Amino acid sequence: MGRMRPLSGAAVVVLLGALTAAVQRDTATSSSFQMRVVTTGLDAPWEVTWGPDDRLWVTERRGRRVVRVDPAGGMRTTAVEIPEVHQSIGQDGLLGLALHPALLSGTGNDYVYLALTYDDAPGPALRRRMAIRRYTYDAASSRLTSPIELLTGLPANDDHFGGRLAIGPDGRLYLSIGDLGANFGRNRCMPNQAQRLPSQAELDNRDWSAYQGKILRLALDGSIPPDNPVVGGVRSHVFSYGHRNPLGLAFDREGRLYESEHGPSSDDEVNLIEAGRNYGWPLVAGYRDGRAYVYENWAASTPTPCGSLPPGNAVPPSVPTQPETAWSDPAFAPPLRTFFTVDQPNPRLGGATMAPGGIDVYTSEAIPGWSRSVLALSLIRGIVYRLPLAADGRSVLEPVEELDTANRYRDIAVSPDGRTIFLATDVEGASIDAAGGRRPLANPGSILAFTYSGRTAN
Repeated sequence: MGRMRPLSGAAVVVLLGALTAAVQRDTATSSSFQMRVVTTGLDAPWEVTWGPDDRLWVTERRGRRVVRVDPAGGMRTTAVEIPEVHQSIGQDGLLGLALHPALLSGTGNDYVYLALTYDDAPGPALRRRMAIRRYTYDAASSRLTSPIELLTGLPANDDHFGGRLAIGPDGRLYLSIGDLGANFGRNRCMPNQAQRLPSQAELDNRDWSAYQGKILRLALDGSIPPDNPVVGGVRSHVFSYGHRNPLGLAFDREGRLYESEHGPSSDDEVNLIEAGRNYGWPLVAGYRDGRAYVYENWAASTPTPCGSLPPGNAVPPSVPTQPETAWSDPAFAPPLRTFFTVDQPNPRLGGATMAPGGIDVYTSEAIPGWSRSVLALSLIRGIVYRLPLAADGRSVLEPVEELDTANRYRDIAVSPDGRTIFLATDVEGASIDAAGGRRPLANPGSILAFTYSGRTAN
C-alpha cells in the first residue's frame, strides 16, 4: 500500500495523453500526472471524502464499515463497523457519507452522517429501506460512536438506490434517492413514482413512499427545513424530483448543487439542481427533444396486465407509450449536459453509456485551466470527464476532457491543495474501452491518486 509506481501500459498511456492534451489546449504547455495506488483490498468502496484530519474517509458498501485512509502511506483504520446494514445485491449496503463542516474544530459538532440500507421486516421476508444515521467521532479512539437515527423508512428496492449525501453551504443535508428501478427490467411492473409528490397525509404518517426519484433536503436533525420549497402544495423533504438514479452530488463555492444520474441506455445527465424543479424522468430523458427516448409505461399495461406480458424488450400494444414532446411542465429543468444522446433507439447502447458515478466541483488554480470544472465519473467506461463551467456556473463549455483507465470509478475527492485527485474504484462489474470491448479491472477495490506534477514548456 502507498507504493509509488510510474504509469505504464496502454490504458495509462491514454490517460497521460488525455491529461497532457487537456492542459496543452488550456495553457499552451504540456503537463504530467503521476499515479499511485494509495490502498487496495477495500470491500466495495462507495464514498471517498477528504477529512479535516487529513485522512480520506471511505465507506465500504459491501464491507459495512467506514475506514480512514492515510493518503500518503495508505494505512487504514476502521472508524466503525455496522453489521446491521443490509447488503445482498450490487447496489445496497453502506452508501453515502457527509462530514459536518465543523468536524474536529472544537465546537462539539464532531458529526458524521451516513446513508445505509437495512431490513425493516420483522420476519423472514425482506423489506429493504434506507436510513440516514448520525454518528459522533471520538478523536481519542478514532471511532464513530453514539449513533442516532435521523430519518428511517426511506424507500429502497433492489435497483437504482441513489444514496449520495452532501452538506451544503446552507448547512442542510442533501440525499439522493433513485426511482428504485421502477418500470425497468425485473421491476418493469412496478409503477414509477419519480413524478409523484407526497401528500400532507403521508407526511403526517411519516410515509416517505413518494420520495422515490427525488433529491431530499433535510435539517441536520432530519426534520423538514422551513425554507424547503412548497411542491404540489406541500412542504416536505423534497427539494427536486423527476430523477432516475442520481449517484453524484457536489456543491461549488457559491452554493450551486450539481448532480449526475443514469439515463435509460442513453441520455446520462449532469444537472444543476434547484429548489422545486422537475427534472423530467420518466417522461423525459435528457433534453425534451423528442429524439430516441419514448416513455413506455409497462406498469399501466391494459387490458393485458403487465405481469402477464412475455419477457423481452419488445413493447406490446397493451403498453401505453408517450413521446417526450407530449409532456410539458413549467418547472422542468433541462440538464447542463447529456452523454450518449442518440437519434434512434439502439439496444446495444446500454453497454456504452457513461453510467455516472460520483462527481466533484474543481475550484483550485493548481492545475492550469481546470478551475471551475465539474469532474464527472463514469463507471462502465472508467473515465473522468472534465466539464468546464461558464462563469455563472449554469452551462457547460466545450470541449469536454476525458481521462481514461481500465477501472470503474465510483467516487472522487480532491486534496485541499488541488494537486491530487483521489478515485475510489469498484470491485466488480463491467468496464469497456473506447471500442466497446470489455476489459478486466486494473485496480478493483482501490483508492488511486493522480497527482499533478507541474508543467514544462512545449
